[in-house]
Amino acid sequence: MTRRYKRQLLPMLNTSSLPDLVFTVLFFFMIVTHMRKETVKVKFQQPEGRELTRLTKRATTMHLYIGTRQNSQESVLQLNDKLVTPNELTDYLVDEKERMSPEDLQQLTVSIKADKDTRMKVITEAKQCLRRAKVYRILYAATETEK
Repeated sequence: MTRRYKRQLLPMLNTSSLPDLVFTVLFFFMIVTHMRKETVKVKFQQPEGRELTRLTKRATTMHLYIGTRQNSQESVLQLNDKLVTPNELTDYLVDEKERMSPEDLQQLTVSIKADKDTRMKVITEAKQCLRRAKVYRILYAATETEK
């Protein structure tokens, strides 16, 4: 008696749900990825602190970077994407405030991200420019130290 073996065919892989899976993964990465809006043109290393709080509303926050140029030791101010002098900083902020809605003006905050070796004179000049532009909400950025 001879046995005949039936050849078993493997079922085809069902790929009908593959596009749904690809779009789900794409959507996930679009949600969790943080896109940087401005390019940092100054070199700075943030100071460290222990009791820090996170910034809640980022839409009305302008970032003021204070550091040195890549090839010199001169302190430089960068507001959003533009390198500015202290005199230009006031004019730039006034122009930006004119473009904002009244609701956003009430929440306008400037986050100062200064190099830890920056002289206090430069930071004080920047704060004086912020006062002349009538921007009174100021945050200082730092990295949290491990306890």
